[in-house]
Amino acid sequence: MLTPRRQSALAPSTVHAPSYYAATLNEPVDAPPLDGDRSAHVCVIGGGFTGIGAALHLAERGLEVVLLEQSLLAWGATGRNGGQAHVGLRRDQEWLEKRLGPADARRLWELALDARGHLDRLIDTYGIRCDYRPGVLYADHKASLADATRRYVDHLRERYGYPHIRFLDRDEVRATVATEDYHSGAFDGRSGHLHPLNLALGMARAAASRGARLHEDSRVLGISRVGGDWQVRTTRGNVRAAHVILACNGYLRGISPVVERHVMPINNFVAVTEPLGAERADALIRGGIAVSDSRFVVNYFRTTVDHRLLFGGGETYGYRFPRDIAAFVRPHALRLFPQLADARFDYGWGGTLAITPTRMPFIRELEPGLYNASGFSGLGVLLAPYCGKLLAEAIAGERGGFERFARVPVPAFPGGPALRWPTLIAAMSWYALRDRL
Repeated sequence: MLTPRRQSALAPSTVHAPSYYAATLNEPVDAPPLDGDRSAHVCVIGGGFTGIGAALHLAERGLEVVLLEQSLLAWGATGRNGGQAHVGLRRDQEWLEKRLGPADARRLWELALDARGHLDRLIDTYGIRCDYRPGVLYADHKASLADATRRYVDHLRERYGYPHIRFLDRDEVRATVATEDYHSGAFDGRSGHLHPLNLALGMARAAASRGARLHEDSRVLGISRVGGDWQVRTTRGNVRAAHVILACNGYLRGISPVVERHVMPINNFVAVTEPLGAERADALIRGGIAVSDSRFVVNYFRTTVDHRLLFGGGETYGYRFPRDIAAFVRPHALRLFPQLADARFDYGWGGTLAITPTRMPFIRELEPGLYNASGFSGLGVLLAPYCGKLLAEAIAGERGGFERFARVPVPAFPGGPALRWPTLIAAMSWYALRDRL
């Protein structure tokens, strides 16, 4: 019997991760490697939600855009995540009010709502088939969290006029999710879940149809100033452009030390069961909603359109994945759902996302004409495509939305290059311990 090889998190590849999404994608997108030198108004580095979103909206405006992806389009976290589309930011509105003030907090909330509407517009305008279903339950894993959850639900409903969220007590939560692990929660009917790989590739097809030039298997080696333009060097040629967008998230290494000081990769893992049948799947999670819990190392899960359980749980910090990812995730799933002890797990994969110290995205113009958007900290399904749109607008001279995010303080990780990893690991381990207390 062969021992599974430990997978490198960041090594480029010409095949998708062995995921449920890759097995059920609608159709691939033709994006041949870059062949020689090119010029464009904008060069986008990274073929995930942010980069594809930027390319699409730039092309819609008639701007010449070249997108470079070192592996396949949506190969990274975009095509591997849990598929949950959360309304809001990684930090809640009360946190934002305290640190940014009520006015800026409200402006960010308005952007979050616009990001939700942006998803609808993408799906409807381009007919993207991505299995969108509404509803996310934010479940409290400790009874002591119920009062704070109720207050926050009231805060969103009363101060922000957001009617889509409601508080669920213990009985309602347990009638919705067949586990005794949760004690209360908030249900958001405007949040939802989808097939992220099909969403991203649908966006890519739309971008190509508008004239964007998309190139896979085109690894960027570096960027530099040449006259008044930027030159992007790749393994297959150079691209000269007036503007460059860094949209690499957790896969940026060696290109921008500034970004790497503020944005760090962590690994998260997902496993998917065999088909359980409609009745058994609905008994696990009523109504086909998604669930995300209150742990620092979050458990997130949902049923798929073909009645499997898709479960995300567990993190590692480094550049290697466990040898058997399904076996790594399975105990996390069975802790919540012991009734699935007899179920086979057909898929298991890992993905590398990016976090910042505050969990707020790092969106900046690093130098004139050089933009970055990354560090979505697990909320990229809605925010990343939308931030790609904001970058496109900023390059076109409409900087309002971009500037709102650019004003959000995002400090660098402490310790510099030598100490940021051990500092992060120590902090993550401490919060993971708190989850178990």
